[in-house]
Amino acid sequence: MKGLESAGSPHWAPPTSIRGVMLHVLLALIPGVLAHWYFFGIGILIQIILAVSFALLFEAAALKLRGRDMRLFLTDLSAPLTAVLFALCLPPLLPWWASMTGMFFAIVVAKHLYGGLGHNPFNPAMVGYAVVLISFPVHATHWLAPAGIAMYTPDFQDVIRAILFQIPPGGMTWDAISEATPLDVIRTGASQGIMIPEIRGDAIFGDFGGRGWEWIANCYALGGLFLLWRKVITWHVPVAMILATIIASSPFWLANPDVHPAPLEHVFTGGLILGAFFIATDPVSGCTTRRGKWIFGIGVGLLTLVIRRWGSFPDGVAFAVLLMNMAAPFIDRHVNPRTFGK
Repeated sequence: MKGLESAGSPHWAPPTSIRGVMLHVLLALIPGVLAHWYFFGIGILIQIILAVSFALLFEAAALKLRGRDMRLFLTDLSAPLTAVLFALCLPPLLPWWASMTGMFFAIVVAKHLYGGLGHNPFNPAMVGYAVVLISFPVHATHWLAPAGIAMYTPDFQDVIRAILFQIPPGGMTWDAISEATPLDVIRTGASQGIMIPEIRGDAIFGDFGGRGWEWIANCYALGGLFLLWRKVITWHVPVAMILATIIASSPFWLANPDVHPAPLEHVFTGGLILGAFFIATDPVSGCTTRRGKWIFGIGVGLLTLVIRRWGSFPDGVAFAVLLMNMAAPFIDRHVNPRTFGK
C-alpha cells in the first residue's frame, strides 16, 4: 500500500527485561526479609547492605577488567539480587570479612570467571554461601534465638560492633547469645538417641517447624506465589521440590515418627521454601525444559533430605542446588522435546 510507512522490526518492545525480572524477584523477597527482621533483629538488614555493597564493588571491578559497559551491567540488578539471596542465608551477626569473602566467590569466581551473567553454570549466591559455610563454620552458625524466646535482643549499636569488630553484644559471650537452628537441634538430638517428640519440646520449635522459621518460610512462599502470578517463574521446580521432600520423607515418618521428623518439619524449617521459589528456579543454572525442571526440582528435594540425614551440615539446600547445577546440562540434553515432525 502506498503512503504507509512502517518502522523496522521489532515493532513491539520485549515484555520483560533482565532488570524487570530481577526487580520482581527483589520485590517478592520483601515479605521474607521483613519476617526475618522481626524474628532475628536488624542484623539481617545490615548483612544485606554489606553484601550488596561488596557485590557492586566486585561487579564493577570485574566489568572494568573485562572491558564491559559498567553502567549497563551495574544497573541490571543481578548483582544486588545475588547479594540479597546470599545475605538471607547468613546469621545476623556474621563478621563483615566473611560476607566479603562470600561475595568475592559469588560475583568474581562463580559469575565473571565463567563469562558473566547468563554463562554461570552454578548459582552464584549458593556458591558464596557454601564458601562461607565451609570456610568459617563457627561464625556461620552463630544464629540468635528468635523473637519470643530470646533472652537478649541486640540493638543497632550491638549489631554494628559485632559485625565490624566481633564484639559479643551485651558484654556476653558468643555461646550465651547464640542459638542452634532447629535443624541443628534435631540433628544433634537424633545423634544422641533422643526421640523426636522430646526434641520438639524445645522452645525453639513452633507448630510445624522452627519458631520464627515457619513464618519466614510462609512469607517466602507468599513471595513465590507473587512470582508465579507475574509469570517470572514457572510452577514446575517449586512443586517438584516440595512434593519430592514430602513424599520421600513421609514413609520414614509414618514407619517411625519417634526417629524421623514429620514431612512438614522439613518443609517449614530451614531454607527449603526459599530454595524452592527463589534459588532452584534460576533459569541460568537450572534446567530449561519442562521435564528437566521436574527432574531438577525432584533432585534438589531428595538431595536436601539426604544431606540433612547423612551429610555434615544440618541444612543441605545450598549443596543440593549446586550438585543439581552440575547435572542440569546433562538433564536438558536428554529430555529435549521431540522435534516437530519426528
